[in-house]
Amino acid sequence: MVSMVKAEPSKPVKYSIFMPRIWHGMPPHVWLSMLARNGFSISLSRLHHALGVSAFCPITALLAMAQHWSLGRSIANTTIQKPPVFILGHWRSGTTLLHEYLGLDPKFASPTTYQCFAPWHFLLTEGIVTRFGNSLLPDRRPMDNMKAGWALPQEDEFALMNLGAPTPYLRLMFPNKAVPHTDTLDSERFSPDQLRDWKRLFEWFLKAITYKTGKQLLLKSPPHTGRIGLLHQMYPQAKFIHIVRDPRKLYPSTMKLWNSLDEHQALQAPTDQSTLQAFVLESLKSMYHAFERDRKQIPKSQIIDIRYEEFVAKPVETLDAIYGHLSLEDRSEVRGLWESKSAQEQGYQTNKLDINPEQEAMVLEHWANYARCYGYLVP
Repeated sequence: MVSMVKAEPSKPVKYSIFMPRIWHGMPPHVWLSMLARNGFSISLSRLHHALGVSAFCPITALLAMAQHWSLGRSIANTTIQKPPVFILGHWRSGTTLLHEYLGLDPKFASPTTYQCFAPWHFLLTEGIVTRFGNSLLPDRRPMDNMKAGWALPQEDEFALMNLGAPTPYLRLMFPNKAVPHTDTLDSERFSPDQLRDWKRLFEWFLKAITYKTGKQLLLKSPPHTGRIGLLHQMYPQAKFIHIVRDPRKLYPSTMKLWNSLDEHQALQAPTDQSTLQAFVLESLKSMYHAFERDRKQIPKSQIIDIRYEEFVAKPVETLDAIYGHLSLEDRSEVRGLWESKSAQEQGYQTNKLDINPEQEAMVLEHWANYARCYGYLVP
């Protein structure tokens, strides 16, 4: 989720109380189970969010049933013929920027923001909502000032959340509670029930996207980093692009990301930074313990590592290397689009976030293996 922003003051992101939240697409059985599991502990200042979702739930349920009755069999019979391409990496490591570049290739299809927010019925409703409902979203994302919109590529983890799959992203609703499903950041730590539900819902969503587009899937979700073994098991020919970044940049940017999401999305006014800090520090260790263990199963021709710092310095050359290593077919047509995007970003700079000496020492202690493995901690 790393972005490029203009080196000038930007207008503050304005959020309306009528703006859809990430979890507005939850059907009643998912929504009510989450409220009950968290004791309906909704802050008074966020009550209107909960009332809005509750009021919309019956409509979501009806739309979901309509899609299932009309297209359920077609989705079930869809086959994913071309191996998906997965972008892996920790939050704020550059996965979004990489996703934007790769998404310029017309042979790929990625889930859109609307598809991830309304996975149960997007095949019926996406056209009309994206045509007339753009005013419901802010122009920019609050965490990094990147452009927002229903049709832009999005993390499939949000779709999994709205489908009711086990995911740590459910902390978005109740950030003051213990983070749920952190065990799903490691392929081998899923419980049998979690694994069954996660695989069923994930495969259904990918089939629905494939049914709509007929293209090779390009997927980006940081939690998939620790699930590389599971993804390889499900899609043996899948290809993986793994991006890393200096952990001293990752930590403050990731904290800003989650704090921003909590401010604009949560049903609770966030009060406990220590719980968030522990989640941020532990999730990287969990994800990369699983990633380094399971990547040994992946043929070298199906996975490539890149560094964020090198990618932003030479994006076109890095993308050329990715396509060559993974045999992603001809890129002569898309290369011009990469060059155009790179030229447009000249004069842009990343968000600047400070890290004090105590935080730096903490990060390098907790994330020492990551820093050392990828060349960010040298003698």
